[in-house]
Amino acid sequence: MLDEIIQIVKEAGQIMLKAHNIQEKVQSKVGRANFVTKYDVEVQQYLYGRLSELYPDAVFIGEEDTKQERDRRLCEVPYCFIIDPIDGTTNFIMDYHHSAISVALLSHGETAAGIVYDPYLEEVFYAARGRGAYLNGTPLKLHNLPLGDGLVAMGASPYYREKTQETFRLAAALFDRALDIRRSGSAALDICYVAAGRYVLFYELLLSPWDYAAASLILTEAGGCISSMDHQPISFTEGSSILAATPAAYEEFFQITVE
Repeated sequence: MLDEIIQIVKEAGQIMLKAHNIQEKVQSKVGRANFVTKYDVEVQQYLYGRLSELYPDAVFIGEEDTKQERDRRLCEVPYCFIIDPIDGTTNFIMDYHHSAISVALLSHGETAAGIVYDPYLEEVFYAARGRGAYLNGTPLKLHNLPLGDGLVAMGASPYYREKTQETFRLAAALFDRALDIRRSGSAALDICYVAAGRYVLFYELLLSPWDYAAASLILTEAGGCISSMDHQPISFTEGSSILAATPAAYEEFFQITVE
């Protein structure tokens, strides 16, 4: 079924690529700089429809649902899809081509498969539990680099401005130890970039499950580490801080935060 899910996700990517006059089709959501476009809704509806054909009894949790149902029981059903139709919506609105479709398949509360697709670069990151992680068919196996040998990525939690001071305090501390620091605007891609060895660490103080559900499996199947920033398992039923890294950089992060 994984190949079929990937094909559906790639088809949905065509909606993004064919989008036009995006800024004329934007609505604000709760939180500062939190937007939705008609294309977010179209991509999500397309995915719901096509994936329902593969899994008729599946439950769906998507960023653009009008009524979020993140009850724990939904993630414990035989099949549950967690979907971000366009991760990096602000990038998408501004014609900054760095956004992705993120689809995670959970089975009885455990991530069974994850797909993150960047249609602009035609890069498909994907993984199935116990079967490894891949980028366009090439296996991903990250090198265990420390902070000093790689790039660090950060998310600014723009919807939660009370997180700003702590976010940039950590950025300064990590910048002193890493080669450089980046801010891309797509958490799903940032986590996949750790899996691909492009970053050694990514952090953000508050994200929603659809931001990281698919990418989390891709990273762990590639040999990386992911948790909340207080060293707790990530949650698929509520928001969480996220720390994603190589094992070496992951341990260094916690040494820095206790200094």
